[in-house]
Formats: sequence, structure tokens, C-alpha cells
Amino acid sequence: MEEDLRWLLREFGPPRATSPGYPFHHLTNDDRLWVVETAGGGASPGSDVGPLRARHAKGRLHPDLSAALAMDSVLLPQLARVLLDANFAPSLHADICQRIGLDLEDAQLPARPRTELAHRDPAFRVEVLQAYEFCCAFCGYDGWLDGVGVGLDAAHVRWRTYGGPDQLGNGICLCALHHRLFDRGVVGLNNDRTITVSRRYIARAATSQSLVLQLAGKPAREPQAGLIPVEPQHIQWHTSQVFRRPARTAQPLPTP
Repeated sequence: MEEDLRWLLREFGPPRATSPGYPFHHLTNDDRLWVVETAGGGASPGSDVGPLRARHAKGRLHPDLSAALAMDSVLLPQLARVLLDANFAPSLHADICQRIGLDLEDAQLPARPRTELAHRDPAFRVEVLQAYEFCCAFCGYDGWLDGVGVGLDAAHVRWRTYGGPDQLGNGICLCALHHRLFDRGVVGLNNDRTITVSRRYIARAATSQSLVLQLAGKPAREPQAGLIPVEPQHIQWHTSQVFRRPARTAQPLPTP
């Protein structure tokens, strides 16, 4: 499982490099969830992969949890949904489930409780889209169908799962493409609300370059005059927790 875990950490984990040994060891902080034992019967030697391999460390779910999962087929997707809601932006849920082979759509799950975390302010989306006049702040997309904007999202800059409020200062109107790339850390914002693009993002096709690479250094669209733009504290959170640093150098505009 090491390579699978390494891929998941690289794709969906924090922007800093994280070893598969880190969760393997630190999940033992809750000994009712995860147990690690070495060949000699000792506990985990730490999160460094070398000592874990040298002592033939093996990890497993706690027997009580394994038994509960075996008895209740709904428990696994329930736990997965709780973990997704508590740790990841909604736009990433489907990608994560697809990568690990878990289908939450077909699972017979009870209705979500109306917890403070799960309850979203329905006015947030309308407020953000109207503030940005139904136009993507990154690329200017403003498609409508039968009088309704389509392909436009009210994106949270600081994810709600990490204390991001349903307020205009934490929102920005993005098209579906740039919302997904924003939550994946491909694109971000500077404090002056110019757009950043990760140097780790590679684009070869002309379309990908024009839609993403050429955004670097350009100012993001501002909301209507008098309304609150994205606030610096939320930008700083996104930069440190989501954006895949370092940022690319802005490309010079072509000479006419």
C-alpha cells in the first residue's frame, strides 16, 4: 500500500512533502483505530520509513473496528463521508473516492444530520455570484442557459472544513474548471489578489496554457464597487495549506 498512499498524499495531501510513514505511525495516537507492531512485538519506532522497514512494522485496524466494519456494511461509507466532510473541499470528494474505489453515491446512507459543519448558508452562493456579476474572476467565463448562470461556482477561499466562513470576504466566483484547480492548489492568489500558478503544474496544449499558465500575474476580477473583495487572511490560509508552491514567474505579455 505504500506507493498508493504516497500517491494519495502527493495528490490530495498538504502542499509540503509528506512521507507515507507519517500517517502510518501517527494514527496510533488513537489506539482504538490503528495499531502498529514490530516483528519483536514492540510499538511503532516512529514515522521514519527506514526504521519502520528495518523492524518489519505492520499496521492494522483495531480489532473492534474491524469487527464493526464486518458487521455493518454501511459503516465504511459513513466513516468515509464524515472524513471527507471534515477534511476536504467538496470539489475533491469525487476524485478521492474514485481513486480509492469507493462509491458513496450508490451506498445506502442515512440522511446527513444538520450539524453546524454540514449546514451551508444558501445565501452565500447568491451573494458571491451577484457580487462578481456571474463572471469567473480568473478567466471571465459568464455562460448562461435560459436565463440562469451555468458552470459558475461560489468558491470558498478558506475551506469551510477549516473555519472558512460563508461570507463574501471568503468567497470568489469561479468557473467550474478554475474552482477545481483552485481547490487542487494549481492556481491561487497573492495578497494583492493577482493570480498565482503553481510551478508544479505542467501544460503542453495551447488551450491549457491559455486557460491556466497565462493567468500568472494577472489581477483577479474584483467584486462590484463597494463590496468586500477576498480578504488577506483567507488568501494566506489558501497559500499555506492548499497552493502547490512555488509559484511560476508571471509570463511577459507578447509585444504587439
